[in-house]
Amino acid sequence: MLKIAYNSIYRHELPEGHRFPMLKYELIHDQLLYEGTCKPDNFFSPDPVDDRWVLTVHTAEYVRQLKTLSVPAVMMRRIGFPLSEGLVHREWVITQGTIDCSRIALKDGVALNIAGGTHHAYPDRGEGFCLLNDVAVAARYLLDNQLASKILIIDLDVHQGNGTAVIFQREPRVFTFSMHGKDNYPLHKEHSDLDVELPTGMTDEAYLNRLFAILPDVIKKQKPDFLFYISGVDILESDRLGKLNISREGCKQRDAFVFELARQHGLPVTVSMGGGYSPRIADIVEAHCNTFRLAEKLYF
Repeated sequence: MLKIAYNSIYRHELPEGHRFPMLKYELIHDQLLYEGTCKPDNFFSPDPVDDRWVLTVHTAEYVRQLKTLSVPAVMMRRIGFPLSEGLVHREWVITQGTIDCSRIALKDGVALNIAGGTHHAYPDRGEGFCLLNDVAVAARYLLDNQLASKILIIDLDVHQGNGTAVIFQREPRVFTFSMHGKDNYPLHKEHSDLDVELPTGMTDEAYLNRLFAILPDVIKKQKPDFLFYISGVDILESDRLGKLNISREGCKQRDAFVFELARQHGLPVTVSMGGGYSPRIADIVEAHCNTFRLAEKLYF
């Protein structure tokens, strides 16, 4: 049975008119149930992550600032959310969700977190709607518990995984692969182990051909035993922040390719959703739901 991390607090109340589509998390859950792709038993609710795992990735001072609601105002502006106890609690739950999915994927081959993919969080700060780097924390959890020895992070969000790149820049057991818009946020790019920069306006065929040519070779050379996949749908042509012209079908083919490669190589994969900022929230939800539909179809 496909297992999916979800908690109602994933949808955190934001000021009216806020540009982040927080409602999408609840709608993905509800749509998967409504259409019959999932039943209630497919979902599990994570507990908050233990601080000791957060501290394997983030500095003690930054964690203290988050937990005491003393994050500097300038940093919160870069993060883009109003600071609150509920927001911080949400981040701790999402991060544990990605850890839990990782343990499940070791058994089932795949597990998905309805939220997460918060790849702009650095060791000592957050930015770009990201407070904690859930994938980085989960990767460290696997390494520290000898549950994986070589991890590949496949980041296909339209924005570079800058925080993840810095976190693992001196960790040879984690290979960071980010395929993102060249002219998009963040303005200053960090150095992932492999960065693939995409031109503004790229369409399905060119995008998929680039991915098809690169990712199998990365797996062949790196020989990972565990995959994390950040499946942002901000590559869509409808996305306000994406600057690419990828159709919903192209996005679906991207996800299918990642899953098929993972299955071909017998590699467990944990999926975090990443970004999506299309004006119509239905477009965001439908593209994200395709990821869950594919996982259900291909694995179960």
